[in-house]
Amino acid sequence: MYNKNIKLVITALIIGYAIYLFTEGYIGNGIMLILLSLIFVFLYFKNEIILLAFLRLRKQDFEGAKKWLDKIKKPSSALVKKQEGYYNYLNGIMVSQSNMNEAEKYFKKAISLGLSMDHDLAMAKLNLAGIAFSKKRPQEAKLLMSEAQKLDKRNMLTDQIKMMKQQMKKAQMPNQHFGGRQGRRR
Repeated sequence: MYNKNIKLVITALIIGYAIYLFTEGYIGNGIMLILLSLIFVFLYFKNEIILLAFLRLRKQDFEGAKKWLDKIKKPSSALVKKQEGYYNYLNGIMVSQSNMNEAEKYFKKAISLGLSMDHDLAMAKLNLAGIAFSKKRPQEAKLLMSEAQKLDKRNMLTDQIKMMKQQMKKAQMPNQHFGGRQGRRR
């Protein structure tokens, strides 16, 4: 993995050499080098390690994704702000299976740093809503769930949102139902 600044230096050097080739009459080679430099510009905004971790996660290979993410030693210096957001987002997804407190920290940090895709932001807020509900903070959970629903413009998370709403109703029903009966008996 190259540092984000090294990628920019490599891009500048390649473009400089491409301009030299243009002046010497090697137009085809210059164009090819310009196209090559676009790869480094792309990798400046989309980190290659995070892309590989996403591919592993898509295959449900949590250990493989964790190995790729562990290769990023200092995310704050090696990554652009949004990439650092995705670094925390991926860590939150992987940790959410075992440690909710740590997952909550990762998701909150990912949201504060920013995620470029609305459905990723919606997924992070939905996970935070589930964590808040399990920690008996129903107001916060409802707020986060409504934010996630607004962000889910392509309706990719509608099933998960419906399922969480049903679980919240079930958890609140026995308390309300019991309180209602008790009130009638008095």
